[in-house]
Amino acid sequence: MAGHSKWANIKRQKAVVDAKKGKTFTQLSRAIIVAARSGIPDPAGNCQLRTAIEKAKAAGIPNDNIERAIAKGAGTFEGDGSQLETIRYEGYGPGGIAILIEALTDNRNRTAADLRAAFSKNGGNLGETGCVSWMFAQKGVCTVEEVEDEEKLLEASLEGGAESYEMTEDQTAEVFTEVTNLEKLNQTLKENGFQVSDAELRWIPGNNVEVSDPDQARSLLKLIDTLESLDDVQNVTANFEMPEQLMAVMA
Repeated sequence: MAGHSKWANIKRQKAVVDAKKGKTFTQLSRAIIVAARSGIPDPAGNCQLRTAIEKAKAAGIPNDNIERAIAKGAGTFEGDGSQLETIRYEGYGPGGIAILIEALTDNRNRTAADLRAAFSKNGGNLGETGCVSWMFAQKGVCTVEEVEDEEKLLEASLEGGAESYEMTEDQTAEVFTEVTNLEKLNQTLKENGFQVSDAELRWIPGNNVEVSDPDQARSLLKLIDTLESLDDVQNVTANFEMPEQLMAVMA
C-alpha cells in the first residue's frame, strides 16, 4: 500500500508553507460531533472521539463546549433544535485533480453554494455524487511517533490487525487498517509501548497525480485552503503529490 501517505505529506508540507492552518472552534467542535456519531459517545472506547477531544482541548475549547458537542453527536442534547447531517461532496481541482470533501452542516443548500463558489473561483468545479469517490478507499489510520524499532512496530501492527504501515518521516509512521478495526489497532499499538498521536478515518486515493506546474500548484493549494476555511468542512482529501522543491517555491 505504498503511497498511502502522499496526502498526509502534502498536508504537513502545506502546514509549513502556511502556518495559519489551525481549525476553527466550530470545525473542532463538529469533529467531536462526527466522532461521537460514528462510534460510542464515550472517549474511553472511541479513539476517534478521544483524538478529537484532545485536539479541541489543545486549541483552548472549554470543557462545556466539548461536552455539548459529545451530547449533540450522541443525540442527547436538547438545545437549539438544529439538525446536523454529514455529507460527502466531490469535485475536480485544476488539472482534473480529484477532491473529496467531508462536511457537517445544518443547511446543505448553504454548504453546497459555498463549495461551488470556492471551486469556481479557483479553477475547479463541484461534481456529482460518485464522480471521484471511486478513486478513494476509506481506512483507519494510526499515526505513531518516535518509532525506534521498525521491526517491533511491524509485529505490533500485525497483532493489531493492520494491513500495512509506512514510515512517513524519521521515526514517524502511519499504520493502516480497516475502518472497523481502528480501535483495536490503536489499543494494541499503545499496549506495545508505541506513542499514537492520532487515530482517524481517512479517505486514501488509489492513485496519485504528480503536480509539477507552479501555476497549477498555486491554484490547487489556494482551492484547498479556501475549502478548508469553510466552517462546514471537516476534511479535504485530494489525489495529488507535489515535489518538496515546488512546495518550497509556493512559500
